[in-house]
Amino acid sequence: MPPWPVLREDFAARRALREDEVQDVRTLLLEHADPAAGPHEWLDAAATAVAVACLGDNHLWQDLLLEDRHQLNALLRHWFPSLVAANHSDMKWKKFLYRALCERAEILICKSPSCAVCSDRPLCFEAPDTPH
Repeated sequence: MPPWPVLREDFAARRALREDEVQDVRTLLLEHADPAAGPHEWLDAAATAVAVACLGDNHLWQDLLLEDRHQLNALLRHWFPSLVAANHSDMKWKKFLYRALCERAEILICKSPSCAVCSDRPLCFEAPDTPH
């Protein structure tokens, strides 16, 4: 069985309404894919599962029905290692992915030019003592 997570059942309707968004996230993930991580079909399925799960209302690891953020990090590190390396400040994954898409489109979404001085920092990053 391929090593990717199961999605929540309620994501099909969300995906139908936001397919362009899913494809944007999926493309971003695939740009950071490690082709040696496994068969192309599995890689594609992992990227699609993560992209669709980004439509959920919870943390990405919860929307992927994983036990914790450690499992999500392991999944992303396996399939998309350069993406994990780029998230060196440990930003929450949905925030990180969408920020990357906005930067690509040259859309400023942040309140501050620097995360270090932003009032929303606690919303975007894991607390130092939070298990992930």
